[in-house]
Amino acid sequence: MLEIFKDVLIDAILDTAKLLPFLIVTYIIMEYIEHKMSEKSKSIIQKSKKLGPLLGGIVGIVPQCGFSASATNLYAARVISLGTLIAVYLSTSDEMLPIFISEAVPIGTIMKILGVKFLIGILSGFIIDFILRLINKKKIEEQKIEDLCEKEHCHCEDEGIIKSAIKHTINIAIYIFIITLIIGCIVEFVGEENIASFVGKHTIFGPMISSLIGLIPNCAASVIITNLYVENIINGSSLIAGLLTGAGVGLIVLFKMNKNIKENIKIVALLYGIGVISGIILQIIGISI
Repeated sequence: MLEIFKDVLIDAILDTAKLLPFLIVTYIIMEYIEHKMSEKSKSIIQKSKKLGPLLGGIVGIVPQCGFSASATNLYAARVISLGTLIAVYLSTSDEMLPIFISEAVPIGTIMKILGVKFLIGILSGFIIDFILRLINKKKIEEQKIEDLCEKEHCHCEDEGIIKSAIKHTINIAIYIFIITLIIGCIVEFVGEENIASFVGKHTIFGPMISSLIGLIPNCAASVIITNLYVENIINGSSLIAGLLTGAGVGLIVLFKMNKNIKENIKIVALLYGIGVISGIILQIIGISI
């Protein structure tokens, strides 16, 4: 038991350490926007949100959950739109690519999966932003970087950009480490084999179950789902459904940094719904992956 906890602890430390470069860069950008940029420059950023889902989908394709954490921080400060955030979440693949490469999965299959996730991500992002613009036509949400600073009591206005960014990074890194450690212990206790066995027994509900597993805010989710696909336990539509909802630690950061809990729950539900519906549609039309 002690040896297992030691392994989980090391994994939590390594996973958190991998996020540090993304977090520090994100917070430096946010501090710069808040303290150095003119109102005109901020307005340009606000208007550029219309292309956000496309950029979010492109960034999300890179197999690194650090981008989902960065995007979540930017969304909490309202630097990017909800559509952009969802596009990043849906296109992020985390551990999928390394596993596929190690298992010698054909490059054509890998590109098809990445392409489907990318298209679903940007399409969903644009639709979400379009609907929100219609609903909030007269209401333009301002950037809330200063709210983030007030919440963490960092007194950013009295400190330099770098020092403030480091303080934010340390605060969120500690939170991510604790939650990652807890989730890692739960996964080890339940067992990846038991999770795989459960999915295998309920293949008729494949997209629903895979999407649910994908919501686990840990790289274990993408590892489990990808291995199930490689071992032919789940089909391509269930794989896509699970990988779409696999936002990694992005969801951990969301509940830490975005103070509107109801909104966070709606975002998770939206993410799950898109994953399930996409998987079912792919299954119905019979796209082979």
